[in-house]
Amino acid sequence: MNPAVALLSVLLVSVATVLIAVNGLRLSRTTGDFYVASRTVKPWWNASAIGGEYLSAASFLGIAGLIVVSGQDGLWFPIGYTAGYLMLLLFVAAPLRRSRAYTIPDFAQIRFGSMKLRRLTSFLVVVICWLYIVPQLHGASLTLGISTGLPGWLGSLLVMGIVCLTVLAGGMRSITFVQAFQYWLKLAALAIPAVFLLLHLGLNGESATLDGAIFDTATDPSANRGLYYNISLLVALLFGTLGLPHVLVRFYTNPDGPSARKTTAIVLGLLALFYLFPTVLGILGRAYTPELSTSGNADATVLLLPGRILGGVAGDALTAIIIGGAFAAFLSTSSGLVVSLAGTISQDLFRGTVRGFRISTLIATAVPLLLALGTSSFALAGAIGSVFAFTASTICPLLLLGIWWRGLTVAGAISGMVAGALGCGSALMLAAALPNEPDSFHALVSQPAAWCVPLAFLVMITVSLFTRHRAPGRIDAVMARLHVPEALDEPLP
Repeated sequence: MNPAVALLSVLLVSVATVLIAVNGLRLSRTTGDFYVASRTVKPWWNASAIGGEYLSAASFLGIAGLIVVSGQDGLWFPIGYTAGYLMLLLFVAAPLRRSRAYTIPDFAQIRFGSMKLRRLTSFLVVVICWLYIVPQLHGASLTLGISTGLPGWLGSLLVMGIVCLTVLAGGMRSITFVQAFQYWLKLAALAIPAVFLLLHLGLNGESATLDGAIFDTATDPSANRGLYYNISLLVALLFGTLGLPHVLVRFYTNPDGPSARKTTAIVLGLLALFYLFPTVLGILGRAYTPELSTSGNADATVLLLPGRILGGVAGDALTAIIIGGAFAAFLSTSSGLVVSLAGTISQDLFRGTVRGFRISTLIATAVPLLLALGTSSFALAGAIGSVFAFTASTICPLLLLGIWWRGLTVAGAISGMVAGALGCGSALMLAAALPNEPDSFHALVSQPAAWCVPLAFLVMITVSLFTRHRAPGRIDAVMARLHVPEALDEPLP
């Protein structure tokens, strides 16, 4: 790979991102613009923006790497990522938009009227967003280091610097334009190389799998996860999607509930289209870059494939396209997370002002940058899977039961979220300390969603039943707001 071409690709994407964000500054004047784009984003724009922020480093780089290492087991990630949006469409999108909240903690306060629950929700949102940002910065370090030879930490610094600048420029309205653009850029950045590589192999009479490549087994024995792990992973991805703060906040930008549902339906199509291409590149990588599965660099598969199959100027050109798309993935996901973080921190610490939003943006970018610089894990999809498990065990039960069960009490919600957070967090820390041996206790703690999510729901329901005499006031009016169409809804007293 030509380092100069790779660096040019990174700079072009970075400059385009900044220019689009600055253009959004002209339209961002009010508090509503900064937090929810004044709730005027149309479904196609919003769906593209959601695709832009949701398709992270784990989707762009990690899925192909997982397929190289794990074979067909790696396909559970794109399936779970996409299917999670179907649950979002059915159970959360419209009621969440009708809540008229700015953030998830706002929803918790509207539904339960409890500052204690709001503070706990805010804390969990902050933790989830920071943990989600770190793998994006690891991906930026990996991409910049492999493609240009520059120190990897410059990639993390570049991503956080651009994200901070774009969010400060115009908040949610500005980021909406950026993320919509970056979805289509990421799609093209994987689709074009995948199509050209397949055409090259076909015209030369070569097989995409070298005819002898085995797809149903892991090339690394430690990657043989087993049935429990795959079921638990699906639980994490399906339920975790329902609680991702940076995704949920986008539904607050829709004009009404029906447009929120339409947005989600469009997102399903956009995700299904996108995930075709990392899957194809993963299959090619399993055949043409098999050594990456044991070298610890499987996440670099899509970056190295064009050079391995084509080489020369054509390989450099395709790699440059992929690098540009990869940085778009890091920037768009990180910017969505920072917007969500800044909104939460500003609402709780700075009374929700525009100035408070900008101060919160600086806080939201500094902490994950320091965490990323102090760690070095590049297992992108696996790291994101752990975040999904934590989200599924905490925020998801609060939303599902809070929206659909009027019997959920403040004590029940707090107890369930604490139980889910402690159970999942303890399991993941224990997994990090244990040797990675397949078909052992390690699988139970490395992917704990299969037992942590039911635990959180069970604790919430049980405690709520024992404290049902302390049900939140105005519950009928709140539930009506969540479920009655906007045209019939009356303001809360």
